[in-house]
Amino acid sequence: MAPKRSGKGKSAAARKRPAKAGGKKKAARRARSSGAVRFLQKPTCTTCRKARAYLEGRGVPLHFRDLDKQRLSAEELEKLIGGRDHTEFLNSRNDLYRERNMKEHPPSREEAIRLMYENPNLIRRPVVVAGGRVVLGFDPEEYRSL
Repeated sequence: MAPKRSGKGKSAAARKRPAKAGGKKKAARRARSSGAVRFLQKPTCTTCRKARAYLEGRGVPLHFRDLDKQRLSAEELEKLIGGRDHTEFLNSRNDLYRERNMKEHPPSREEAIRLMYENPNLIRRPVVVAGGRVVLGFDPEEYRSL
């Protein structure tokens, strides 16, 4: 038999109420724990729309993040890139990429992260994150293995 609670703590009514949904961080944590795939995108990007349609058409639960409205911090970019080559995350179609001739003269990792933080359009999209794996761009073969 469980011990009775004293008058301290939550009331019976409070214990029965559902927990309040709070904050974007909690929503992101719930999405990750529920098996939803994080889909980092720019909604107007045609490649993002194509990838989204492909994944949703296969019933993949997606948790969206608009990179224009919710920019990635430098810390988030660092964690996302991890041990991968940072140049893979640079969008070669971006004007800044071309102006700086990044194909021939790639920026250092620190510089690339700073530039992607300041210019979210420099990030190759979409970024699909599932189970610790990161897939850049529209890649159906990689999506099938998520």
